[in-house]
Amino acid sequence: MESMGKGLKIFSYLPNPRVWKAEIAAKIADVPLEIIGDKPSEIPNWLWDTDPKKLSEADKKDLKEFERIGKRGFNSSLYKTDRFIELIPFGTVPAAFSLDGKTGIFESNSILRAVARQDTQKHLYGKNHFEASRIDSFLDSGLVFSREHQEYLFGLENMHESLYRRMQSAYEFFLNGVEESLKSTSHIGFNFLTIVDISFFCDFSQFLREGHYEEKLKEKGFNLISENFPEEYTLTYRHLMKLAKIEEFSTTTGTYLDWYKRKLQDPS
Repeated sequence: MESMGKGLKIFSYLPNPRVWKAEIAAKIADVPLEIIGDKPSEIPNWLWDTDPKKLSEADKKDLKEFERIGKRGFNSSLYKTDRFIELIPFGTVPAAFSLDGKTGIFESNSILRAVARQDTQKHLYGKNHFEASRIDSFLDSGLVFSREHQEYLFGLENMHESLYRRMQSAYEFFLNGVEESLKSTSHIGFNFLTIVDISFFCDFSQFLREGHYEEKLKEKGFNLISENFPEEYTLTYRHLMKLAKIEEFSTTTGTYLDWYKRKLQDPS
């Protein structure tokens, strides 16, 4: 197999918990990672490409052929090259590229896997093919939760019964599996850290931001889905907090979970 060099380039809006998955794994496995991006409001001012760059108004006029109407998450025009669409056919971010720019990788767990496959010492993707497949099982099982919590967080301002119940069902299914796994292993599925733990930590930390909309949910007759998380899923809660203390996690996420820790100390 042709060697393309160790490392990866990622383009996304920042900060983005989905990008944190790859960043945490890269720090643990010592894999070079280049992350390029800007705050969400500035992403329309970037050229989406294997070599992304910030655009001036003059640049936008010159690149009119690449102007496309934003859909998911972006309402304004976006500038995506044909090469970007060829490599990232769904046109989404985060978007990752091999160092030679020939291969595009999309979806956060796939980008996470791309980093872990370059790990030669920490066994982030397991110690053999069977463990790697078990890791895939956990990651695939989390896809429904990940998909639903993205829809849920987008819809918090205008919550309705159907969306709430879908999220509640996905939450219970996902956490029941994680809790059951942690009854027999120190980490999710194994007695050592893998990308399953990294993916769980980032996805669930992002989901917990429903707490910022607690009052609006109550106004519509809904409680926080995670309201009793520490009591109902004790092992999962402890695992989340344990992961939060690991240097590679804490230096990546910064103060992201601090508000939640304060809320637990003063639930009133």
